Amino acid sequence: MADTKDREKIIVRTSFIGIAANIMLAGFKAAVGIASNSIAVVLDAVNNLSDAFSSIITIIGTKLAGKKPDKKHPFGYGRLEYMSQLIVAAIVLYAGATALVESIKKIIKPEVPDYKPVSLVIIASAVVVKLLLGVYVKKKGQEVNSGSLIASGSDALSDAILSISVLVSAIVFLIFRISLEPYVGVVISLIIVKSGIELIKEAVDEILGQRADRELTIKIKKLIKSTESEVHGVYDLFMNNYGPDRYIASFHVEVRDDMTASEFDSLTRSISETVYKETGVIVSAVGLYSENADGTPGGKHRAKVRDMVVAHDGVMQMHGFYIDEEKKTMSFDVVIDFAVPDRNALYKSICTEVEEAYPDYSIRVNTDIDVSD
Repeated sequence: MADTKDREKIIVRTSFIGIAANIMLAGFKAAVGIASNSIAVVLDAVNNLSDAFSSIITIIGTKLAGKKPDKKHPFGYGRLEYMSQLIVAAIVLYAGATALVESIKKIIKPEVPDYKPVSLVIIASAVVVKLLLGVYVKKKGQEVNSGSLIASGSDALSDAILSISVLVSAIVFLIFRISLEPYVGVVISLIIVKSGIELIKEAVDEILGQRADRELTIKIKKLIKSTESEVHGVYDLFMNNYGPDRYIASFHVEVRDDMTASEFDSLTRSISETVYKETGVIVSAVGLYSENADGTPGGKHRAKVRDMVVAHDGVMQMHGFYIDEEKKTMSFDVVIDFAVPDRNALYKSICTEVEEAYPDYSIRVNTDIDVSD
């Protein structure tokens, strides 16, 4: 993964290439559309123009997102990239809605197009340019994990398909004298609208905070358990996103109950360094779950209680189990599925069942959220 400065340069350079290509295509298509009286070609040109404007927004958003953290925004400005993506999506949606209205007008009051061979050559050339541009921009977006670039690349590939449909409708008209122009315009408009809605959804999901990437969370958990033999389990992995590739994490680790404070301090520092080095994720906090040894009374009860708890439909996991024989307390956490209609009722049922099985203990059950894989 490129560092922050290189990433910004790649996004800006790729966006400028996209701007230049889209403006050129928009100019050629607009000229062809007006000359041939083709609403589909004109709308295709408008779509290219909106793509160019979207790239400008991407550049502005990337520049602002690259500002250094300060007292007011200690986690930086990375989330501004999601805001810029939201603006781009709104532009795409508006362009699609406007194109749809114009296409419907042409269906109501049709106009006969007048294609010339040079028009078909220009449209065919535009298809090739859009295919190359889409592959290039999407590849660069994946390299630097830029949602805006990936969206632009995918949009360019979709545009190529739309341009092919315009080209086909022109050929159909020249051969059969059947005008499909306004209907192709409607199809183009609906696809643009759909793309805008999907972009808005993606941006809103990022702003609201969505479930962390499964591959990344699994990698972090495996990394901790494989490099730190003292860790017997990793749970409650929270991943906060402050922009593309800007993650801050916290989690609990399960360790033996005789570990000293200095040993745990050394362990958490080692974990933080390892996770950051291997994944780029900053560890903000490491919580502790104390584990009863297998040979102790607490260790003997762990399996029995786990079987009892996970037997309930909707319970995804039990962890953090610990018994204090001196104080006669039993503690553990349960992860309940979001699909459970009444989570509170399930929680009470678990508590009641365990309390009845262990009347001599004070039972402390905490419900955890299913936040990561």
